Amino acid sequence: MSTPTHDATVTTEAPSAAEVSDVKRHEVELSDPAAEKVASLLEQEGRHDLRLRVAVQPGGCSGLIYQLYFDERLLDGDALRSFNGVEVVVDKMSVPYLEGATIDFEDSISKQGFTIDNPNAGGSCACGDSFH
Repeated sequence: MSTPTHDATVTTEAPSAAEVSDVKRHEVELSDPAAEKVASLLEQEGRHDLRLRVAVQPGGCSGLIYQLYFDERLLDGDALRSFNGVEVVVDKMSVPYLEGATIDFEDSISKQGFTIDNPNAGGSCACGDSFH
């Protein structure tokens, strides 16, 4: 008795926003310079299966801190948007804190890095690393 075989294609890439159903859409914006920087970092790493995850966590001197990191996972309740091929994912607990926020990237002689302009932040600490 023979067992039928199936050719299985194994992929290491996570499904794209277009391929994922039942995923909500968040209202975080990613500026063109920020999208270009994220794409550049992913290209340097040779990883096309990662998304930029934006989260709000308890911490810092004002109560809440932002976290930006690359993640291959798409968790239950996550919200997703794509910007010029860069996917940004926000967890369901962070979505209300980040609604209307804009992530930008600045590269000048005085500053280099990602910034978050968040209309929901009532205030921040002197160092600018946390908000409430």
